[in-house]
Amino acid sequence: MKCETNVCIVSARQIAIAAMSILRSVCQLRVGVTTPKPCLHPSIFLFSLSLSHNTHTLTSFPRTFRFHPLSLPLSPFVLFMPPKATASYGTGASGAAEGDRPREILVQHLLVKEDDQKLLLYLQQKISSGEDLSDLAVEYSLCPSKEEGGMLGWVRKGQMVPEFEEAAFTAPLNQVVRCKTKFGWHLLQVLSEREESILQDIQPDELHMKIQDPSFLDEAQLIDVREPDEVAKASLPGFTVLPLRQFGSWGPEITTKFDPQKDTYVMCHHGMRSLQVAKWLQSQGFRKVYNLSGGIHAYAVQMLHVMPIFSSPRLVPFSCY
Repeated sequence: MKCETNVCIVSARQIAIAAMSILRSVCQLRVGVTTPKPCLHPSIFLFSLSLSHNTHTLTSFPRTFRFHPLSLPLSPFVLFMPPKATASYGTGASGAAEGDRPREILVQHLLVKEDDQKLLLYLQQKISSGEDLSDLAVEYSLCPSKEEGGMLGWVRKGQMVPEFEEAAFTAPLNQVVRCKTKFGWHLLQVLSEREESILQDIQPDELHMKIQDPSFLDEAQLIDVREPDEVAKASLPGFTVLPLRQFGSWGPEITTKFDPQKDTYVMCHHGMRSLQVAKWLQSQGFRKVYNLSGGIHAYAVQMLHVMPIFSSPRLVPFSCY
């Protein structure tokens, strides 16, 4: 009877963890909902992200929508689950040669306190004996990424604190290495690498020229992240409307509705919200993402003389928008 009770308790705990993990993923979209569990440590990433367009205060939080380890429910935002790699432990002394083409790496890690040397040594021994870093992160890491098994996703140079970046970009694939930052000791593992994706601004006149080509509308993916009331005032042909405030409904399906290998163009009112979404798309594996510089406001101002060619009467100047 006691055994059955323990099983029930464990099952209930697993269900609660799964529900909280999913809820946290949605809350961390920052669409006006506060995450039920505040971040205990600052993010190792250097940039902040806010999905609200009516505030100038950016909230720092760890990158979201990563991969969950097999011991937790898979996030709906998962692009793919890399197979668990056989890890070895090293110091990170070797790495890619200088002069290599820009690349991105898929990184997972765990964090312990700077003065907890006993735990650090214990974890290194567990890894050397074959334990998986993601499982250890769930149990021991102090970083909020523990909810995703320590997965940080695809990262590029310039996004992380210097000590972590140096260790990550010099670490051999699948080998767990150690580094120290202002947050404490990290054990990190690079699971994969690829050529760096493209994220660029596109000027209104350049986008206008592309839109004139019928094949462009067939081949490119155009996304408008403004809200419905904004789109009702002005729009451009060919854009799929994905309101940023409704991210929770379309975010989980982004890689099924859009092809990450195709050129993707993102637009909003002034180019700020679309830039945030463009960065997120890039982190989700989209290879070429373009943000309309200045948004549809700049397009309307610069292309005012050609606007009559559009059949839609909703493309209007933005003096009152």
